[in-house]
Amino acid sequence: MRLFWALLVAAGSVVPALGRQAERRPTSVLFLLADDQRADTIAALGNEVIRTPNLDRLVQQGFAFRSAYCMGSMEAAVCAPSRAMMLSGKSLFHLDRNVYEASDPDPLLPEQLRRAGRETFATGKWHNGSRWFERSFTDGGALLFGAMGPHRGFPMHDFDPRGRYGPGRARPSTKFSSTAFADETIDFIEHRVGDAPFFAWVAFTAPHDPRTPPGAYREMYAPADMPVPESFAPIHPFDNGDMQVRDEWLAPWPRTPEMVRTQTAAYYGMISHLDMEIGRVLDALERSGRLEDTLIVFASDHGLSLGGHGLMGKQNLYDDSMRAPLVLCGPGVPHGSSDALVYLFDLYPTICELVGVEAPPSVEGRSLVPILRGERDAVRDSIFTAYLDVQRAVRDERWKLIRYPLVNVTQLFDLEADPHEVRDLSGEADRAPVLARMFDLLRRERERFGDRCVLFPPVERAAGREGSNGDR
Repeated sequence: MRLFWALLVAAGSVVPALGRQAERRPTSVLFLLADDQRADTIAALGNEVIRTPNLDRLVQQGFAFRSAYCMGSMEAAVCAPSRAMMLSGKSLFHLDRNVYEASDPDPLLPEQLRRAGRETFATGKWHNGSRWFERSFTDGGALLFGAMGPHRGFPMHDFDPRGRYGPGRARPSTKFSSTAFADETIDFIEHRVGDAPFFAWVAFTAPHDPRTPPGAYREMYAPADMPVPESFAPIHPFDNGDMQVRDEWLAPWPRTPEMVRTQTAAYYGMISHLDMEIGRVLDALERSGRLEDTLIVFASDHGLSLGGHGLMGKQNLYDDSMRAPLVLCGPGVPHGSSDALVYLFDLYPTICELVGVEAPPSVEGRSLVPILRGERDAVRDSIFTAYLDVQRAVRDERWKLIRYPLVNVTQLFDLEADPHEVRDLSGEADRAPVLARMFDLLRRERERFGDRCVLFPPVERAAGREGSNGDR
């Protein structure tokens, strides 16, 4: 990657190179998607422990959105609706009800780019059914149709132009998942015929559990050196409505700092191995001569608690779980970062605008290009998130409200003073005006997005389950 890093890193040439990049328009797109990766797991974004040299360079020479959110899920498998939102550009409550075998006829992001003349390639985890896949891609390989499983020996499909996929047609992978998906992407890049632009959807399963990093990455991080979340707790302070979900059984109760450190060491090992495989893909892109024409997008489908608030999974609305890394790098993208509140499904219109393809009317996301160009500081002033019928949340630049209807609990956090959401202010009398304003904002956002969850259940429904701060 000597030319790649010379263009992107060398101090004497970075500024003019980026100036030229910002004026150009990409033709191809490489979309790199991690699974369960927290927003705070890239060294260049402030994590002093983790080693992510390839993601660091994308951050250092691209544009990072520090407040990118998954909108949530009506499923315990949060990744399925998150990916459906990114692919469709639609918000959570406007998705096809069955996100596992989606049939929504509106154009998907790869489908729209395919119609505009791009080769479309996919590898890795595909969680949204065969119909969407067949409409979207002209090539692919090392495909995992489904949710999770071991990183070695997972059921892998080759691309079938006839669209024939199923359990009987899969074969066990002989490679670690991140390696298999990187190898398939490299093969696509190196053996393409012709110069047509492409869209490559590379959906890794790392660092999703089982956290079993291969080789030296298994020992890369010593548990004793690992951080414990600022919001660590032995157990969540109340029943959040879904305390028995699978992810919460990955570690015993009460949680301990030692357990969290051990889990984090393996999690970081998975991410560092993934980072290395991403570097291999970028090497291949450089060798192909397409690096300077390609928009690179790195994101995750959501984050993960990993001990924060006494939780392990992503089935909650704390920022640890709903916030995800989001980095863009390449032509048309200046160097910088933003704390603007954005959704992951804003990527659909953003990518379309950057490559010069019109987004269809069905897309609800908002293009982030005005932020990239410095024309606007934000494209929205709040973020609304939801999980099943048990949690709803809304935040603005400073305040965050979380409501738990089934247990009749409300939380209010001052994110400016308390970014880790540790001190609940909902019971403090002087915060009553803020609480009222945030409830009004939550009402308006729920109406706008079509959420019909009952926030204040009848007294008899909540009897015996009232939280410490009561109903509001």
